[in-house]
Amino acid sequence: MRVTQFNAPTADEFEKALVKLEGQGMSALVIDLRNNPGGLLDAAVKVASEFVHSGETIVTTEGRNPALNPPPYRSVRGKKRLGYPLVILVNAGSASGSEIVAGALQDLHRAVLVGETTFGKGSVQSIIALRDGSALRLTTAKYYTPSHKVIHEHGVTPDIIVPVSEEDERKLLEQRVRAALPKEPTVYDETGEKAPQPIPDVQLDRAVDVIKGVKLFDKQMKITKQGVNTATSAAAATPSE
Repeated sequence: MRVTQFNAPTADEFEKALVKLEGQGMSALVIDLRNNPGGLLDAAVKVASEFVHSGETIVTTEGRNPALNPPPYRSVRGKKRLGYPLVILVNAGSASGSEIVAGALQDLHRAVLVGETTFGKGSVQSIIALRDGSALRLTTAKYYTPSHKVIHEHGVTPDIIVPVSEEDERKLLEQRVRAALPKEPTVYDETGEKAPQPIPDVQLDRAVDVIKGVKLFDKQMKITKQGVNTATSAAAATPSE
């Protein structure tokens, strides 16, 4: 699922999309936050809340004066999707709200992050009007992840680094735009040659590999646990001498 920004309807649209996918038998999820510039803080908190227990800290804002710090933003109530594997794709274009979601779900051990270090935009700014009609924008606080890592100017570092060149990133963006358009006959450029062939999305491919690895590990753990339980039951049933 790709989230391009966090605006007023994002959380509701995200919830509806999850319900639809779950109805189709979804057993794992990749959330693409690449080149998501952020948006509304409340929308980002609600999206992150889908995957963690109620009351979990999603993000905090802290300034120089601790007495003025607002309470932490915590996971809101609602259906919690705690069971299936989750991978989040991020890159240098992921900022603000997308960094809050990625940082929270990484710190709370709910998601594996794949891609490149995010932009690092996590500051709270206040606008102060001046007498001459101009205004001063002043940074008054910064955002922190649940483990108290500062986002501003540092970004969120993925668990698995998968770099992509600027040229390939541009081609991938163009490729996504073409995929969203109505199907058309084969396209040729001005030289009469066919348009560039699709290139693989290596970050998405790695995310899928992570999902497969997690599901395989879970399967093996269940088999091991069943074997242990069977052996324990057999030992308990054996009469002592």
